[in-house]
Amino acid sequence: MRECDFLIIGAGIAGASVGYFLSKKHSVVLLEREEQPGYHTTGRSVAVYTEAYGPRVIRALAIAGGPFFQNPPKGFTEVPLCHQHGLLFVAREDQKKTLYDELAAVQLLSPNIHEIAVDEAVRGVPVLRRDYLAACFLDPNTLSLDVNAIHQGYLRGLKSAGGQVVTTAEAQSFERHNGKWRVRTPAGEFAAPVIVNAAGAWADVVAERIGARRIGLVPKRRTVIAFAPPAGTDTAHWPVVIDAEDKWYFKADAGTILGSPGDETPSPPTDAQPEEIDVAITVERLERATTMPVQRIIRKWAGLRSFVADRVPVIGYDPTVEGYFWLAGQGGYGIETSAGLARSAAGLAAGDGLPDDIRKLDVAERDLAPERLWDSPDHGC
Repeated sequence: MRECDFLIIGAGIAGASVGYFLSKKHSVVLLEREEQPGYHTTGRSVAVYTEAYGPRVIRALAIAGGPFFQNPPKGFTEVPLCHQHGLLFVAREDQKKTLYDELAAVQLLSPNIHEIAVDEAVRGVPVLRRDYLAACFLDPNTLSLDVNAIHQGYLRGLKSAGGQVVTTAEAQSFERHNGKWRVRTPAGEFAAPVIVNAAGAWADVVAERIGARRIGLVPKRRTVIAFAPPAGTDTAHWPVVIDAEDKWYFKADAGTILGSPGDETPSPPTDAQPEEIDVAITVERLERATTMPVQRIIRKWAGLRSFVADRVPVIGYDPTVEGYFWLAGQGGYGIETSAGLARSAAGLAAGDGLPDDIRKLDVAERDLAPERLWDSPDHGC
């Protein structure tokens, strides 16, 4: 029986990051059901850091964590965690209201995000069809993130602080005795006063095993393809380009173009695989908005992005189950928010509350707590 202060279920980006911050003052064990951490969503992410995407709470958590990626703690990594990329939101004539509404919302937290002329957008990304575009805005401070370096940095830091990562250790059963949880896994038994549910798409499955109420988590499949850019095209300085309604995006990446149809197909928690119809939709949408022919797909994959009804992460102690802490529902924002979100989760789990810098961004515990979903008539649980 191995014991610790916090037993974290899941060693993807959520579990690894909160474990990193908790391990500075507490003993931590991460239990990972797969043979390696980050096999599912984390390892399949096309991650960028932007202050222009998602609900307000998401953008605030991203802002709070941005300095971590640009200036990580000493020893966290031997390679840069990010580099400047830029993000261009584009709209057809019928999408202009959507784009301008989004621009007004994001400028409340990030006033440097601004509209640019369509001609300027086409000069910067020459494959965009001029007759397709009606309006654009730019986040000049968007960063491309090195997912593996970030994830491994969290795991390495946790281990150097004395934490443990145990793989092939699916949490199969939970029992609580004398103020501690006992968890049985194929890798042995573990005990801790606090369980942190960071199981990604499987978070509601874990909740049922614990005996907690579900939060209505819905894993949604997202498809990505990789293909070659047009011959002789310099893509080094292209921003990420995303549709105003999130119906497609593309990103220049290491000599290839990554593209997605922005799909959100509900799925059970599983090893997600791309569907041919979604690949075909990706090609059709990209070829309609750009002059890039998608002649040969180099790679294709899919991952699960898990959401609750309001698309804001669920972070906090369950009010009905002693010693049970939620860290779930990061959606498609898990990497970029990991530093801010994990500091928040670590503070709440340890009883210290939200960090001051996050409170100053007008994020409250209630915005993240699981009971907000159960109190809402459209929670979907």
